[in-house]
Amino acid sequence: MDKVTIRRPDMDDLERLDRGLRQLSADLGDPYRARADDLRRALTGDRPLAHAVLAEAGGDLAGVAVFSPIFSTIRGAAGLYVSDLWVARAARGRGLGRRLLAGAAAEAARLWDARFLRLVVYDDNPAALRFYRRLGLAADGKEILMTLDESGLDALKGQR
Repeated sequence: MDKVTIRRPDMDDLERLDRGLRQLSADLGDPYRARADDLRRALTGDRPLAHAVLAEAGGDLAGVAVFSPIFSTIRGAAGLYVSDLWVARAARGRGLGRRLLAGAAAEAARLWDARFLRLVVYDDNPAALRFYRRLGLAADGKEILMTLDESGLDALKGQR
């Protein structure tokens, strides 16, 4: 593999970023509903909703991490929530996932003094579970991830 560079994407990278995230969804068997305009709105502006780092090797996209700020009153600190981490098949097994997470953590520390990292891993993805455990991530037996979808959120907003 050529020399790998980890960097923040610019506006010219949105299509490549979109391609990497689409591949992540395909690899996981998940739907992919975001469009390039959705990514542009989320990653730009005065208060971006999300941030990203990408990995390039020989000019080709080799990986992507997308992350957002979170705050924990239990920890008394800001952190980063990694919503997406993808490494191209040809680049796997070479430490690129670790480097992408390190790049995301450094960027989050610079932007909002992030002091912890959270992510969700599918329980049917043993390779990802092993990877995250090797990095020191651990499941928190006290927490259960719960999600309210768009229609439920709309209904909740109507109950004000």
